Amino acid sequence: MPPESGNPLPEKSSKHTKSPRPDKYNRIISPNNYFHSNFNFHNFTKRYSYVSIHPRSCLIIFIIALQISLLTLSYYHPFFLSRRRLNHHPPTLPAAADPISAEPIFASNSRNINSVNSTSSLTHSRPHQSGCELGKFYVYDLPAEFNVDIHKNCNKLSPFGSRCSAFSNNGFGLPAVEINNAIPGSLANTWYWTDQFSSEILFHNRLLNHKCRTLTAESAAAYYIPFYAGLEVGKFLWGDTSVKERDAHCEMMLHYIERLFPYFNQSNGWDHFLVMGRITWDFRRTKDEDWGSKCIHMSSMRNVTRLLIERNPWDYLDVGVPYPTGFHPNTDSDVAMWQNFVLKRERNSLFCFVGGTRGLFRNDFRGLLLNQCKDSGGSCRIVDCSGTRCANDTAGTTEILETFLDSEFCLQPRGDSFTRRSIFECMIAGSIPVFFWRRSAYLQYEWFLPGEPESYSVFIHRDEVKNGTSIKNVLEKYSKDEVKKMREKVVEFIPKFIYAKPNNGLGTIKDAVDIAVDGVLRRIKEQKENGFYW
Repeated sequence: MPPESGNPLPEKSSKHTKSPRPDKYNRIISPNNYFHSNFNFHNFTKRYSYVSIHPRSCLIIFIIALQISLLTLSYYHPFFLSRRRLNHHPPTLPAAADPISAEPIFASNSRNINSVNSTSSLTHSRPHQSGCELGKFYVYDLPAEFNVDIHKNCNKLSPFGSRCSAFSNNGFGLPAVEINNAIPGSLANTWYWTDQFSSEILFHNRLLNHKCRTLTAESAAAYYIPFYAGLEVGKFLWGDTSVKERDAHCEMMLHYIERLFPYFNQSNGWDHFLVMGRITWDFRRTKDEDWGSKCIHMSSMRNVTRLLIERNPWDYLDVGVPYPTGFHPNTDSDVAMWQNFVLKRERNSLFCFVGGTRGLFRNDFRGLLLNQCKDSGGSCRIVDCSGTRCANDTAGTTEILETFLDSEFCLQPRGDSFTRRSIFECMIAGSIPVFFWRRSAYLQYEWFLPGEPESYSVFIHRDEVKNGTSIKNVLEKYSKDEVKKMREKVVEFIPKFIYAKPNNGLGTIKDAVDIAVDGVLRRIKEQKENGFYW
């Protein structure tokens, strides 16, 4: 439960230690203050002399005072605070305002955390009551400062300009009407210019309405923390920013949860999870002069499961989830129609490469791929993403989809990190990915990809390419039947890569959110059964 209106969250010390709440805040939530009043029984009885000082009268007064104290304690103790929150529905996320405007979403409502009622503004359906054999999860109702306010202040999310257009429409972005000529007409309302860092918003909306959400905290098998760590830290990754700015929100969130939610302290966080909508390395700063925040390295985060678009393969609590793409179906039939479309699509190119070179890197690997494409004799289709050509809502993005739809294979080198969204854009289009680093997919998305890498992809070690191996020759060795089977496997797994449009998901098909929820609940259930705790 957020502080009452007019009572701010605590300031954090520059040394990142747990600092005491201001006195005003302590008077609200700390039961200890009710045992340190200036009440003087002697003065009370002296003033009201008609009260008998008979021992029996004193005993009655003492019992009444004790009852009042106990009632006050129960009302403000964190355990009872949590119980009163059980029927308190967290908000769904707001749709963005005019994306062309530089003003933040809900600009007319510029209230801060001190005056925001986080239960207001939006509606969502109640969770379904069946199909949750692995248990159910409880959604913490955090103050809007930790999620909705970050989203609605979209014009401050990046030092390079407003992100209101990118994160409009509850995180899906603007409708991608520019690609209508490349897709079946009946699916025109399923494609959006979705930003690759929107997963925190997408997950939050879905989990509020998920069939496995419970409104009863005591019965929950897991607890979801709706904190937009990625959107918040994105404001401070470039330019002259301090480590205090990069760490502040994560520290405040953890301090808030530890103080008000007994379930976190009971398990030391091992049955809690959150979505961090960037790569793991943005949250793993070990020294002040390094990149990013130190959120993952904070002591209270050591047992919390983190869902990220790129994980650290050597951290059990990092879980890789698919990058959001532009395809967000409304129904099961939308999914089936798209799968049928890409499966039967006639493809005219053997392989393709979508990306730009990294001119600042010596022996740039992408440059080698581009050269091989150019020397392939027409077998390779290229989309050169130098500059901003491949940014969302540009003609370049439409060309990307058409290129993947037209190619049997798509080359997937590492991006700025080991992964890139293009992996999932490629497979959504039914193209077979070719990897050069195992960490690009095989060690990242185990819950979402087939267990046998060779069943849906090709792996060519980068050193082989550097030593002159022809990618074209490797791919031409696959028979038509082998290519057909690999494509069928890719298309079979498309539902696991998508983020469905409806807040309550699809009908019988499980999308990326459903798969992630099942994975978290299964992991926690197994830990409980085996008596294994971090």
